[in-house]
Amino acid sequence: MSFGAQYKTADWKAEKHVPVIDAPASVAAGEAFDVGVCVGKEIAHPNTTGHHIRWIRVYFKPADGGPFELASFEFNAHGESAKGADEGPAYTDPFGSVRVKLDGSGTLFATSYCNIHGVWESSKEIAVG
Repeated sequence: MSFGAQYKTADWKAEKHVPVIDAPASVAAGEAFDVGVCVGKEIAHPNTTGHHIRWIRVYFKPADGGPFELASFEFNAHGESAKGADEGPAYTDPFGSVRVKLDGSGTLFATSYCNIHGVWESSKEIAVG
């Protein structure tokens, strides 16, 4: 199942643009748990002025509806500077974490945007019991 047909997807172990979802496979209903997302877990993604991840978004699609946006992370420092590209003092890595409570099973989706290669997606089923 794909969240959006226009989104690209692949195995994150072989493709540096795919967002990786780090979350348990099952949780108790109403129990808080952490969902981590990142791009470049296995293969580092460039973080330069000219080639970078701009944002990651996390959604939950319950088995009977949705989707619902859980979190949005923006990464705005990629070495930009008045001195020139990649001359700046700050860089942000594409990583985020959100604490979530769910009442029913469904699918976590993460999307990421590379300024050169577009929007990428991954998903992870989560069972709530």
